[in-house]
Amino acid sequence: MRLSFNNLINWINKNKFEFAIVFGIVLIGALLRLYKIDEYMTFLGDEGRDVVIVRRFLVNGDIFLIGPGTSIGNMYLGPLYYYLIAPALWVFDYSPVGPAVMIAVFGIFTILFIWYVAREWFSSKAGLIAAFLYAIAPTVIIYSRSSWNPNIMPFFSLLCVYSIWRVYAKSEFKWLLVAGFSYSFVLQSHYLGLLLAPTLAFFWILALFKNLKMKIKNFLFCSFLGLVIFIGLMSPLVIFDSRHGWRNFEAIKTFFLERQSTVSAKPWNALPNFWPLLQKTTSTLLTGKNEILGSWVAAFLISGLAIVIKDINRLHRKKIIPLAIITVWMGFALLGLGLYKQEIYDHYYGFFFAAPFVLFAGISSVLISKAKIRGWWIVGTVLVFLIYFNVINNPLNYPPNRQLQKTEEVARKIKDEARGEKFNLAVLAERNYEDAYQYFLEKWGTGVIDIDPLRADETIANQLFVVCEIPEEKCDPTHNPKTEIANFGWSRISEKWYISGIVLYRLVHVDI
Repeated sequence: MRLSFNNLINWINKNKFEFAIVFGIVLIGALLRLYKIDEYMTFLGDEGRDVVIVRRFLVNGDIFLIGPGTSIGNMYLGPLYYYLIAPALWVFDYSPVGPAVMIAVFGIFTILFIWYVAREWFSSKAGLIAAFLYAIAPTVIIYSRSSWNPNIMPFFSLLCVYSIWRVYAKSEFKWLLVAGFSYSFVLQSHYLGLLLAPTLAFFWILALFKNLKMKIKNFLFCSFLGLVIFIGLMSPLVIFDSRHGWRNFEAIKTFFLERQSTVSAKPWNALPNFWPLLQKTTSTLLTGKNEILGSWVAAFLISGLAIVIKDINRLHRKKIIPLAIITVWMGFALLGLGLYKQEIYDHYYGFFFAAPFVLFAGISSVLISKAKIRGWWIVGTVLVFLIYFNVINNPLNYPPNRQLQKTEEVARKIKDEARGEKFNLAVLAERNYEDAYQYFLEKWGTGVIDIDPLRADETIANQLFVVCEIPEEKCDPTHNPKTEIANFGWSRISEKWYISGIVLYRLVHVDI
């Protein structure tokens, strides 16, 4: 099925039943991602920082050459994500809900894209299985309804892999341009996207040898154009780095080559972690966090691949290449994550979110075509368990966090109590910082100002509002060593309020 409007209309007319099922799956996925998104979305310091920067760009024309900073390693990503969410923030009248909706739309298109890819690679059954499981996966849903730079990676990483498949399997070299475009988004979403590079490089080399005699000039020309697109989209980060002593490049080099406490330099050290990581991947993405079922599904994937390899001569070549690509994709991903010595969070899987779903669907499709009734019984039984545990662990089964509403309520209280005067701001929390509150305070034109020790007389206000999100007995805002409080100087509590489970303090200076 080729990507064109006329072909789509013709396909729908010929496959009305499948289209109805796909439409239903997409509708379910959209509902799970968009239902009360303003109450379920995450809105903490990182999300606040992003909309602060993007709003300044839209309102003041502040151009930026770098994107978000990483949580470890003191590295910065490129700015593509910021420019991507700018139209959504503007369309929604500067509400943080806009970028969250944009991420949800990307998530919905990813469902449709997974169906299309799995269908083209394997069968219509595989497309429906992969799309439905992706649509209802709790972890995927959570990361599909909040505005955060890693959350665009599933779509663009799948686009990268699909592009290199078109290049290798079908010798459609123009897809190298798409690969360069999409990989720049992957890499500017999260640096773990570097682990996608070996897969792209491996199949690029295979494509090079495949076309060495017949179409090498066209292949190299399109490769060059794809590289130009990639470099062009990465250039703002390079320009920034060149102006600042290559600090970002040095931080990346230190992180991957010198910090042995973070990343192992010995690839074989990853091998013992392969099975535990595969189990964790399947339980995180496929089984709704059920670890026991995750182990069984991991075993299903390995045994299914073994069956395919055993009878590979009987398998149509059309299916061999996609299975090889997914296996290599997941293999390099697990190998790379196995070298990482710190805790692996769910969003780290973003660069291969789609892979387990497509692999499971592909193996299921092969088993069904190979064993008929017995294959249906095996796949159907596994699907029943997967659907059950994904449904019972669906995020909508839990009450919304209402982080956006709470943040806005506290910020409005600060605005009212500041009475039009300048003030400083500090947040005491375990996993949050000032920017979520600062976004609304800047948007409303209040007198919030950051303390600059080099310009203390100009930037230290007469009052400091401290938002305490930890238990009150642990707050002690006048003695907390946090920079925003320490720079304010000696102080005392002037007033205190309780708002939605949060304690808000006003601190004023104490004359010495």
